Amino acid sequence: MKAPFTLGVVGHFGLAVRNPKKSAKWFESVLGLKKEFEFGNGVAIGNDNVTIALFKGKPRPETIDHMSFHLTNMSELRKALEHLKHIDADLEDSGDEIGPEAPGSPHMGLWFHDLDGYRWELSVQGKSK
Repeated sequence: MKAPFTLGVVGHFGLAVRNPKKSAKWFESVLGLKKEFEFGNGVAIGNDNVTIALFKGKPRPETIDHMSFHLTNMSELRKALEHLKHIDADLEDSGDEIGPEAPGSPHMGLWFHDLDGYRWELSVQGKSK
């Protein structure tokens, strides 16, 4: 049976982090997200497309392979890479950071880790280097 609705942008998702306030500052500087509000044991950060609820808990980066955000074009992806290098983010594939999402994929991405070890991707869909 086909679902009688279509999903929109991501409303929000929650991540267990060691220090919600410190992680919120990291996401602000790395991904440009803004603090939306604080709640009992955490901080919500986001933009017009997503909210991430960072709550105090034991991080479990092994439970999710990665989370990806699409960028508009390759120029923006290259600017993102320079920004990530400038702030000394934990980038994967040193020296060859931008590459196909998978062998033969037309989508290009770069991957990095946050303070709690969660893996993030920034990608451009259907573009080549």
